[in-house]
Amino acid sequence: MTPIACECRDLSVAYREDPVLRRVNFCVPTGSVMGIVGPNGAGKSTLIKAMLGLVTPLAGTSEFFGKPLDDVRNRVGYMPQSASVDWDFPTTVIDLAVMGTYGELGWFRRPGKAERARAMAALEQTGMQAYASRQIGELSGGQRQRAFLARALVQVPDLYFMDEPFQGIDAKSQQAMIDVLKDLSAQGKTIVIVHHHLGSVLDFCDHVTLLNKSIIASGPGEETFTKDNIRIAYEASDGAEAFLAEAG
Repeated sequence: MTPIACECRDLSVAYREDPVLRRVNFCVPTGSVMGIVGPNGAGKSTLIKAMLGLVTPLAGTSEFFGKPLDDVRNRVGYMPQSASVDWDFPTTVIDLAVMGTYGELGWFRRPGKAERARAMAALEQTGMQAYASRQIGELSGGQRQRAFLARALVQVPDLYFMDEPFQGIDAKSQQAMIDVLKDLSAQGKTIVIVHHHLGSVLDFCDHVTLLNKSIIASGPGEETFTKDNIRIAYEASDGAEAFLAEAG
């Protein structure tokens, strides 16, 4: 039986009085690339934020490698949605990547040459080494996403959470990031990725979770990413119907 990298049990979240997630039970096998898919407002980003303690759930629990997050935080990396980042914050690309080492250094150690070398290696991996000294506010959308991916890589986690990493980026950046995802998968890393484009889900995700405030289906892509499940999750939205018609 494949071990579980992360899971949540009966996770419920509400913003004020509006329910966002209802008793979600969700698990991700170690070594898989799990795509979380659903319509706007389905709770996709909220799910990973609640699991990571960035949003306080009403009820439910989450575990990572069988333990609470605080016990294994150094094994878990997070790449936020681009829109949630303050791009006016005065820092360079290399300094952003170096931030990925802060968790292991703790409060009293400052990053040195070794940490900056790791950060530069991650920038090279994401094709961002030429922008190392540039301010993050000067980057394009795709460059920003690749810079944040580099920060996550520097941490060297076993489990990556990525929130809409392909949102609004150019084809070059998307391909660079897909190449990194494939490399991580080949190394046996586990990846949880919030994704919105139905047509490319199975291009890089071997597991899929269809979500619309509660879990519609979750498991291997060929079993869960079916026309019936997509229709249930998207409630016959125009976008889903267009995708299904094109898929035949």
